[in-house]
Amino acid sequence: MGLPSRRALEGSVSDAAMRRGRRAYYDTFSKFYDRFVALHSRDKQGLARRFLTDQISEGASCAVLDLCTGTGSLLAHIHAKLSPNSRAVGLDFSHGMLKVAAGKNRESENVHLVEADAGGLPFPAHIFDAVTCSHAFYELKGETQAQALKEIVRVLKPDGVFLMMEHDVPHNLFIRVLFYVRLTLIGSGRAVAFLRHEQEVLEQHFRTVRKIQAPAGRSKIMRCQK
Repeated sequence: MGLPSRRALEGSVSDAAMRRGRRAYYDTFSKFYDRFVALHSRDKQGLARRFLTDQISEGASCAVLDLCTGTGSLLAHIHAKLSPNSRAVGLDFSHGMLKVAAGKNRESENVHLVEADAGGLPFPAHIFDAVTCSHAFYELKGETQAQALKEIVRVLKPDGVFLMMEHDVPHNLFIRVLFYVRLTLIGSGRAVAFLRHEQEVLEQHFRTVRKIQAPAGRSKIMRCQK
């Protein structure tokens, strides 16, 4: 077996450095994330997150994965909905985000937090009834976004559902500028391209895809049935 080329080594180092930079960004952003979302969505009562949770069909022992859980705001709603025998798993690659999430969910026995990458989920196939992702999927970069969709399909049960909630493009000019500035910081090209063609992209992975307008928070939900 030959040695890796210089270009391959440089690419690997560059990717590793980029990942460290992104993790550092989110670790820092975790201190301000909830305030940013509140500023954009104006959903102070969490109506959009409760509406997202209501899309989950609860079973006797339902298992839900909250992908890119961030500060864990959705996990409390999921935990409140599920039966005592069910469990919710929050996954994020940012230690800072998970630290905030742990504080919010410290009294929830059936909530578990996992530090891992969305493009390589550390779970067996077909174990989750639902996968949720709230205001985070646009931010996945490059191949991680495409790989995450494959991983979501892999870990979902045959009749499982992927529920992706994202902001609609803001109408307010100032907030819209902030929205696009943030996309620029995380890699605007891929995020904006997905935003414009999300229906077609999701339909490549799921049997049915339906857009649902959330009743609050200027958000939409893409309901993707495996």
